[in-house]
Amino acid sequence: MLPIERKNEILSKLMIDGKVIVSDLAAFYSVTEETIRRDLEKLEIEGFAKKTYGGAVKSDNMTVELPYTVRKLTNVSGKKYIAEKIGNLIQDGDSMLLDASTTALFTVKSIFNKHNLTLITNSVEILLDLPANNDWRVISTGGTYRQDSMSFLSASATSAIANYHTDYAIMSCKGLDLEKGITDTRENNADLKKCFIKNANKVILAVDSTKFDKISFVKICDLEDIDIIVTDVKPSDECIRELEKKNIELVY
Repeated sequence: MLPIERKNEILSKLMIDGKVIVSDLAAFYSVTEETIRRDLEKLEIEGFAKKTYGGAVKSDNMTVELPYTVRKLTNVSGKKYIAEKIGNLIQDGDSMLLDASTTALFTVKSIFNKHNLTLITNSVEILLDLPANNDWRVISTGGTYRQDSMSFLSASATSAIANYHTDYAIMSCKGLDLEKGITDTRENNADLKKCFIKNANKVILAVDSTKFDKISFVKICDLEDIDIIVTDVKPSDECIRELEKKNIELVY
């Protein structure tokens, strides 16, 4: 295994479990504890981890974006569950905006059996993963390519969205808070999703249970701007009551 692959796997474990132990990782990867400490030092420098005695814990840094390869390995079962629920909402002939989230990728996989769909996305991964034979119309935003997210993120990508209007906008976030609303880590991500909201009849927020009661760096929108929230675990009673007040449909 390459060092970068090991580091990404450690980061994925850290995101899932919240902490890692040096001795456990050294035994698992058959490397020295000093090697694992160097991996954790790199993760700390990158803003993902905080070193502790004998290991590390997940950082609360609101401005860092996980690499796409790591996000694909995090809470896969929850994301697939959410994707299936969203797929049930999509009908033949629908048009949709899709962000570059891993949940959006799973959503596309869940609707392979649907016909005459129109997809507009800034995700390169979605474009690469489309079935070879379908009757879909697929539009890429283009723009500046970011390898860490396998997506186009730039002012030109956002302006491309403004030329269309769709049945649905399907997007993710890094934080959902009843007071602060919907937030993300990057301004260009937030700008793109703001444009999604303006250019769709209904906005579907795909948000796994780890994002509830979290606030990230940049505000995308208020809760009232969302029509449907799809998640993997039943939220708190307080959250359910608040969403009902705001006429937001909750699917879980």
